[in-house]
Amino acid sequence: MKIIVKKYNEQLLEWPKSGCHIMAQYDDERIIVYQAYRKEIGEFAVKNQFFGGEFSLNRMTWIKPNFLWMMYRSGWGTKEGQEVTLAIYLKITAFHKYLQHAVYTSFDQTEGISHDEWRNELENSNIRLQWDPDHDAYGVKQERRAIQIGLKDNFIRSFAKDDILLIEDISQFVKEQYEFVQNRQLENLTVPAEKPFVFKDEALNKKLKIKNEYAHGH
Repeated sequence: MKIIVKKYNEQLLEWPKSGCHIMAQYDDERIIVYQAYRKEIGEFAVKNQFFGGEFSLNRMTWIKPNFLWMMYRSGWGTKEGQEVTLAIYLKITAFHKYLQHAVYTSFDQTEGISHDEWRNELENSNIRLQWDPDHDAYGVKQERRAIQIGLKDNFIRSFAKDDILLIEDISQFVKEQYEFVQNRQLENLTVPAEKPFVFKDEALNKKLKIKNEYAHGH
């Protein structure tokens, strides 16, 4: 596994407690996002290093850069159809492009446009964006908000093949770490090392409500 991991308890001390943050593992070229699938889809993706086979290009697919948010959604890989956890190394340029084109799923999260303008943007957009409460290792809601990004149509096609640098199956790691969670041994829990991601594009940061105090831009 190429992901850099770090003790959960150590990271908790460094992570922001509240606000909207894209918590992620990234460098200048790539950002890791997570998805969980049933066996056939996950195995095809790892073997071929792109999404195909039974993966649907016609349904919206949601990506999450935050590992624990994915674990909350998939029940640490125990929910039906979410048994295979994939770490997807995505080009930073693609991630930037997604968020530039993203429209909030809920009008409440938008700023500076009318309801009609938002509805029109949403209907014409192939990328959805929402901030949801983040969750800790036990699945308890946090004040900090986590991002998820929904892709469809032309964006799902470029995501499935062109935008990916590497697809890794991390299901075994997830299973091992889940045992510590179940046994309430968080002192042993390791998770991917994550820190807030901020764009160099200030207008985009403003749209996303992310503040520049924590991280260096991309």
